[in-house]
Amino acid sequence: MTSRGPAAIDVRNLAKSFTLHNQGGVTLPVLRRLCLHVSAGECVVLSDPSGAGKSTLLRAIYGNYKPQSGEILVRHGDRMVDVVSAEPRQILDVRRRTMGYVSQFLRVIPRVPAVLVVAEPLRALGVGRAEAIERAQAILARLRIPERLWELSPVTFSGGEQQRVNVARGFIAGHPILLLDEPTASLDAASRALVVQLVHEARQRGTALLGTFHDTDVRERVATRVVSLSDAEAA
Repeated sequence: MTSRGPAAIDVRNLAKSFTLHNQGGVTLPVLRRLCLHVSAGECVVLSDPSGAGKSTLLRAIYGNYKPQSGEILVRHGDRMVDVVSAEPRQILDVRRRTMGYVSQFLRVIPRVPAVLVVAEPLRALGVGRAEAIERAQAILARLRIPERLWELSPVTFSGGEQQRVNVARGFIAGHPILLLDEPTASLDAASRALVVQLVHEARQRGTALLGTFHDTDVRERVATRVVSLSDAEAA
C-alpha cells in the first residue's frame, strides 16, 4: 500500500439513490455515506461486483449524476471544488482542465474523424490545431489504430478500435485526475498491456486515477490500492 498524501479526490459521506418512476416510485439506494480519498500518483481500483455502484460513483465524481447528499471535493488548480454543489459552468471547467474520463462506450458526433475526436481535449486547453493533431496521431499509432482509419469517424470502427480511441482521448491531455470505467473492456491482450503502460506513465506524472477493471490481471498490474465500496461506507 502506498502512503497517502493530500487528496486529489475526497469523497465525503456521499449518498446516491435512484427513483424508479416506472415501478411505482420505488427508491433504489446505491451509495450510502461513502467516503473515499485518492491522492496524486495513486491508482485506486474499485473491486466490487457488477451492480454495486462503481460506475455510479465515477459518474457522480464527473458530475453526470447528482447525489442526494455529501461532498465530492476535487483539486482544481490551487483549490478544492465540490462537484455536488458546483455550478454547471464550473463543472465544465473542471472537466476541461483537471479531470478526464474514459467510459466503457465511445460517444461521439457522427462524421467527425477519429484524429479530431482524440485531439479535442487538447484543443479545449488551447493547444494549436497542428500540434493537437500531431499528438493525437502519435497516441492513435501507439494504441495500434491503423493510419488509414484516422480520418474516418470512429462510429464505423469495431468495438475494440472504438475503445482504443476512447482511451486515447482520455489520456491525451494528461489531466491531473483521471476516471477509468472499464477502459480495457473489449480489448485484446496487446491492447490491455498498452493501457497498463499508459496508467503507469500517468501515475509517474502525478495523476490521481480512480477506476474499475473487470480483468483481474490488469487490476493487479495497475492498482496501488484496491477499495471495496462496502468498506468505504461510513458506519
